[in-house]
Amino acid sequence: MKANRGGGEHGQHEALKLSSFFFMPERPRDYLVLFTRFSVLTCLIVSVSLVLRATFLSPSARDYSTTYGLKLTAVPQKAIALPPSASVGPTNISHIFFSIAGAAETWIDRSQYISLWWRNTTRGFVWLDEPVKIPENHSDVRFSIPTRVSDPGWTRFKFSSSRAAVRIARIIWDSYRLNLPNVRWFVMGDDDTVFFTENLVKVLSKYDHEQMWYIGGNSESVEQDVMHAYDMAFGGGGFALSRPLAARLAAAMDDCLQRYFYFYGSDQRIASCISEIGVPFTEERGFHQLDIRGDPYGFLAAHPLAPLVSLHHLVYLDPMFPNKNPIESLQTLMKPYTLDPNRILQQINCHDRKRQWSISISWGYTIQIYTYFLTATELTTPLQTFKTWRSSSDGPFVFNTRPLKPDPCERPVTYFMDGAEDVRDSGTKTWYSIGDKNYGHCGKIEHTRLTKVKRILVTSMKTDPEYWNKAPRRQCCEVMEGKVGKRKEKEMLLRIRKCRSLEKI
Repeated sequence: MKANRGGGEHGQHEALKLSSFFFMPERPRDYLVLFTRFSVLTCLIVSVSLVLRATFLSPSARDYSTTYGLKLTAVPQKAIALPPSASVGPTNISHIFFSIAGAAETWIDRSQYISLWWRNTTRGFVWLDEPVKIPENHSDVRFSIPTRVSDPGWTRFKFSSSRAAVRIARIIWDSYRLNLPNVRWFVMGDDDTVFFTENLVKVLSKYDHEQMWYIGGNSESVEQDVMHAYDMAFGGGGFALSRPLAARLAAAMDDCLQRYFYFYGSDQRIASCISEIGVPFTEERGFHQLDIRGDPYGFLAAHPLAPLVSLHHLVYLDPMFPNKNPIESLQTLMKPYTLDPNRILQQINCHDRKRQWSISISWGYTIQIYTYFLTATELTTPLQTFKTWRSSSDGPFVFNTRPLKPDPCERPVTYFMDGAEDVRDSGTKTWYSIGDKNYGHCGKIEHTRLTKVKRILVTSMKTDPEYWNKAPRRQCCEVMEGKVGKRKEKEMLLRIRKCRSLEKI
């Protein structure tokens, strides 16, 4: 402007044009001309401003800020963008970020459960309500599990019954905003949830992580599903959100917390928010909330034909193994799991036709033997050794059960895994010793003959790495004769193998 204002023909000409645009009207109709020109100029200024604003707030501009170091205004939570996927290749444990809900008051005790499955390669945090004081001079590895305190913003949201549920629901916002690289899945769980991470990777690998997925398990007790929802993942059993869905959920979370303040649990708040996004619940039968009371034996001994992904509520249930506490029981289960993760708790059934015995193996956990024939359908139906979660009643459950017979002679003799090892040529050996489940005493000759078998050795080849990517089918087993020498009355040898083409159980 200074160059134009100083003199010269060009400068005077430009000044004349500018002054003529804003001339002072001499007649009334000139006011209309002036108003029209002023309106046109105003529209031009506003249009240019909107274009510039859209440019600097667009996703591409935010990318430039990372690449070239430009400092732009912070993006509001509601405008959280979907970051591009940077990783390629098969999903592995490094692509999973665990967001575990904990509390400072119970962290020292509950860390025993997480330490069973957390490794140096595990990514994630246990999110606490406040800092926890770790004992001085500790050497326990469980205290090296990374923890963080939830963002205090959760305290501003109202609630009806469970204040902690608000914070736990918002953990997905805490986790996503860390913006960590190469995260394909966010997996939520409680501090007493035990994950079987190799199987979790196997399950999630079936799904396209660049699409929006909401994967988990339902409650086992119908009364829980009726009270909360059938079409949602129960949080204690754990559930997985793909990164694109986590981004949408994080952006919508605060509004959802305001709308769904009347729900009891964090998982129901999350499920309702995901429903607004339009993503359905995908159930995987290996996630276990374990909404049952008493002895989980019958359920675990007849595990569904699916990879074991998680176990929850074990602190409230009878120990899995006799004469062991819950932590010792899980430590025992982890031994065979590390040898053959795909096979853990998988049920294999067969019959000893010579003795007319029915045999059911829950690999790595237990063996049941009956002194009479049972059909395959009966063997795969869980014995009801448990009650419902809320009312401690006999049901209903979301799966069929069969009752324990009142006659002790009709109940199984039970064995529990007490040893596991690798063998050459990619095989395994597991040992099972007779264990008392307080099923009563039977004086019949055949039952007495069975109880003389004190130990069972099970051999098998390790499962095919692609086992769960194929159409599922239970394997078969058979009693091996003449393999146990002088102690054949006290020992039994079973072999697990693929079923023959025309073989039936």
